[in-house]
Amino acid sequence: MPHPYVLLSAAVSLDGYLDDTGPERLLLSSPDDFDRVDEVRASVDAILVGAGTIRADNPRLLVNSPERRAARLAAGRAEYPLKVTVSGSGDLDPAARFWHTGGEKVLYTTDRGAERAHALGLAADVVPLGPELDWRRLLEHLHAERGVRRLMVEGGGTVHTQLLTEGLADELQLVLAPLFVGDPKAPRLFGPGSYQGGRLRTVETRPVGDVVLIRYEPTAPGTGPLPSAADHHWLALACELAAACPPSETAFSVGAVVVAADGTELARGHSREGTDPVVHAEEAALAKVDPTDPRLVTATVYSSLEPCARRASRPAPCARLVLDAGVRRVVTAWREPDTFVAGADGSGVLAAGGATVVVLPEHEDRAKAPNSHLLGR
Repeated sequence: MPHPYVLLSAAVSLDGYLDDTGPERLLLSSPDDFDRVDEVRASVDAILVGAGTIRADNPRLLVNSPERRAARLAAGRAEYPLKVTVSGSGDLDPAARFWHTGGEKVLYTTDRGAERAHALGLAADVVPLGPELDWRRLLEHLHAERGVRRLMVEGGGTVHTQLLTEGLADELQLVLAPLFVGDPKAPRLFGPGSYQGGRLRTVETRPVGDVVLIRYEPTAPGTGPLPSAADHHWLALACELAAACPPSETAFSVGAVVVAADGTELARGHSREGTDPVVHAEEAALAKVDPTDPRLVTATVYSSLEPCARRASRPAPCARLVLDAGVRRVVTAWREPDTFVAGADGSGVLAAGGATVVVLPEHEDRAKAPNSHLLGR
């Protein structure tokens, strides 16, 4: 099921600490950066912090600018984003400022934690997720039940670590402050865990006052049937490539990208690419990869439309080309309709060949857009 775009936001010292061990909160951001954070808060639907952040910092998590709050209201949005926290125990101070400032609040917790939260009288909508906390279920609930499309996560380190290691963070906005902490007892931003392989993509780097903002996106595909945030990024690129196809009255416009397990792009292609009027997207992309490349067996193919199961213009359909290349994971936005081939089932061919097919229907409209003239025939 769809979930919100998840933006992680944090400020750290040059040696990677979120704070020191002194009695007062260490201010890592500059005044200009506090204003930037306020702007980001005003742009999102919800802000999330873990229970540890509430206990340690007692934050309010408000949009401080009256002009930005007024703009939200003028756009038909709530004055403040929804405030969200997560606690397995439900044991939180009912007097904390989190509950008594801003707009609506929601607490995600366990079944047992919900009993504790209700007993404390926390001023929030309490949502139990079962015997254990489940980040995917939490995000799906936020999207489906609370209409959250963009979620800003402001800490703490445990929450950031969990969302990154589970492949659920779409973006990391990291601010580097020009100072060192050096105390091994101080909290760090990231803890140990099974992080994605390879390198993240740097989206932006710029000074904000005396700090530096760096924005990253994950690149490593998911594994198995569970989608990662990077799966959405790569499938969005495939949909962009579909829009670049020369138009046709007799074939779909499709984009495809082949990505190694560490997030390295191996190739991309689109329908009718170059001088070949009948080449398919997956075919064009795979033709650019050395067939002996060992990375293919753990790669993912992203295709805006599922690879074809049958075709007249070539001996082998794209689903067979994917399998013959050794690829065993495909992510697509859209199952092929019966427009040109009745009973098309590329996903079935792939599954029968041992491949995992992941369908992300939230990208379907973008995949269909360059094919709108063909639909309904």
